[in-house]
Amino acid sequence: RIDKPSSFTYCMHLTQQPRPALLFTPFKRPVKEECMTFQLIIIGDEIIHGSRVDAHFSAIKTLLTERGLRLHSVQYLPDDRALITAQLKRSFADGIPTFVTGGIGGTPDDHTRQAAAAALNLPLALHAGAVPAIEAIAERRGESLDNPNHLTRLNMATFPEGADLVPNPYNNIAGFAMREHYFLPGFPVMAHPMVAWVLDTVYPH
Repeated sequence: RIDKPSSFTYCMHLTQQPRPALLFTPFKRPVKEECMTFQLIIIGDEIIHGSRVDAHFSAIKTLLTERGLRLHSVQYLPDDRALITAQLKRSFADGIPTFVTGGIGGTPDDHTRQAAAAALNLPLALHAGAVPAIEAIAERRGESLDNPNHLTRLNMATFPEGADLVPNPYNNIAGFAMREHYFLPGFPVMAHPMVAWVLDTVYPH
């Protein structure tokens, strides 16, 4: 389905087909014998506008298929906070486990953390478990903890209140999880190992 409100949204429904630091302690959701389904939301103007080719869809679909799981749908969204918030409200209500890539960095065009908090009517809060990896960057660069660059990077440790951390083996800058939604960086080299970790830890098969 292609919807064109004020922004471009692309939603594709798929036919059925057969360690590091900053860990959270997840529940292990029992996976039933029937094929369990997941959603994927890919966020980023650069993908919508075609300046970067999406590398998430096929890779994450493969990670699921290898584990006997199925990708139910994939949706592409621009860096539009209101649109992301509206879609996340629907997605949380659906109750389908969902991977969300992109928009969790510390720059002004990163809106996913704020949108997730707004969708759940929760405040944003600095997560103590995510701070050390970001402080380590400042230390390596010889920056004080009140340096403006470090304070901007701390946005990457600010999540909806009550979030769990999803470990990032590439650089230890964690993603976060809320209500079976797993929010990951837009960089495939980071996101795909994080997806694998979630599947093997939370949804062991």
